[in-house]
Amino acid sequence: MTPYEEFAAPSDLRADCEAVSRRLELAAVKATRPAPSIHYDEFPRDQAKRGIEISEAAQRLANALHLHLD
Repeated sequence: MTPYEEFAAPSDLRADCEAVSRRLELAAVKATRPAPSIHYDEFPRDQAKRGIEISEAAQRLANALHLHLD
């Protein structure tokens, strides 16, 4: 057994290196972006709220626990 026997084919190793290079370039781009703002006035104030649907089974369970979801 030679010391290099467990390595993959050179084409596979090259493909792995190219994939790592692409990921590192993407990470570098993301790392140099400016941080998101923490200022209150830069956030939208009125955001639509999602509707909440209460199923019949949940209604029965809530009524049994005397929670009365109406």
